[in-house]
Amino acid sequence: MSSVLSEFAHGVAVITINRPEARNAVNLEVANGIAAAIDEFESRHDLTVAIITGAGGTFCAGMDLKAFTRGERPSLPGRGFGGLTERPPTKPLIAAVEGWALAGGCELALASDLIVAARDAKFGLPEVKRGLVAAAGGLLRLPKILPYQLAMQVALTGEPLGAEIAHAHGLVNVLAEPGQALAAARELAAVIAANGPLAVRATKQIMGMAIDYTSADAFAAQRAFVEPVFTSADAQEGARAFAEKRAPVWKGE
Repeated sequence: MSSVLSEFAHGVAVITINRPEARNAVNLEVANGIAAAIDEFESRHDLTVAIITGAGGTFCAGMDLKAFTRGERPSLPGRGFGGLTERPPTKPLIAAVEGWALAGGCELALASDLIVAARDAKFGLPEVKRGLVAAAGGLLRLPKILPYQLAMQVALTGEPLGAEIAHAHGLVNVLAEPGQALAAARELAAVIAANGPLAVRATKQIMGMAIDYTSADAFAAQRAFVEPVFTSADAQEGARAFAEKRAPVWKGE
């Protein structure tokens, strides 16, 4: 059985870390499997949004320490930990979190654009407890999402943050009942996948860069993403479908 499972249907890719016996800890095989699934997702015009999740009731416990002691590093050049954290896809990615999202697992969730979590899920960066640093994006992304003091508490204590508190502070988009995070993520993904695929991708890219620009620079920078969408066949189809009071048929071109 593969350590990473992929499913592609109805505009949605579902990528599942499939090592429940190891709490879905990431080794080099998992990193390569996630990267391969992301590459297919990115290359297919019929896929608009992806979900990353874990099998067996746990999202991901982070790096496989047993593999690490054997010399494995589950980071890929140019992609980062898990084949994802340094180069997320250009299309939207949803993390569907059950159980624990710890260390690198938390950083995989933070590399996503949206998080759907079971009410009893927990997020944490426990690296300081091991004399390590959360260097796969956790310390860079967390203070952009949570209030500064709360982000500092999570990072400096290494103690977990419950999903309901994370939801109250904007880290989690949707709370689901235990065991239903993937189903709720599929519902959210279906809403996104119904939209124009070129417009969805451009919207993610513009919003992702917006925090790094002043307003004047951002308007200039977004033109490269906006113009191809406005001149696309999908833009014409969206306008026609609205005028004709029917559902649009997107082609991703």
